Amino acid sequence: MILRTERPEDYDQVEELIRLAFEKEEMSDHQEHDLVRRLREAPDFIPELSLVCEVDDQLVGHILFTKIKIVADHQTTASLALAPVSVLPKYQNRGIGSKLIEEGHRRALALGFNSIVVLGHAAYYPKFGYQKSSTYGIQLPFEVPDENSMIIELKPGSLKCQSAKVVYPEAFGIV
Repeated sequence: MILRTERPEDYDQVEELIRLAFEKEEMSDHQEHDLVRRLREAPDFIPELSLVCEVDDQLVGHILFTKIKIVADHQTTASLALAPVSVLPKYQNRGIGSKLIEEGHRRALALGFNSIVVLGHAAYYPKFGYQKSSTYGIQLPFEVPDENSMIIELKPGSLKCQSAKVVYPEAFGIV
């Protein structure tokens, strides 16, 4: 298993990987591959935080972290959104997603990011340290069950919000 930074020549294969990974997911609009394409073209794209996993020279996993903001009354904090993590169906449940998340966290912290927001499965992300974002008084700009809106402090104590909202870049398509 090799984890590395995604390269432009990987883009088409990664988009197909993402499409296949979410193809049977019920809680999906099945447009995650289009989201990744838009995010790559956006000014908030961080190439070092778009990672792939190779097994036997085949791309089997991908993860992307994109700059976002957490905005409180008098303070704006830079953060990241994890969206999406994708693993080809036949490679799921082998720890690939976990390795991508852990490596992404390591790289994000090294780049100076202290927190990451995710909209995801309530039973999956807490094992990596994610907590409900409401614990920090942070809300997403759309309705979502509380248990699916999560955040992690990569640097403990970095989130001192009492009431804040996540602001996504335009490329996310959130109005």
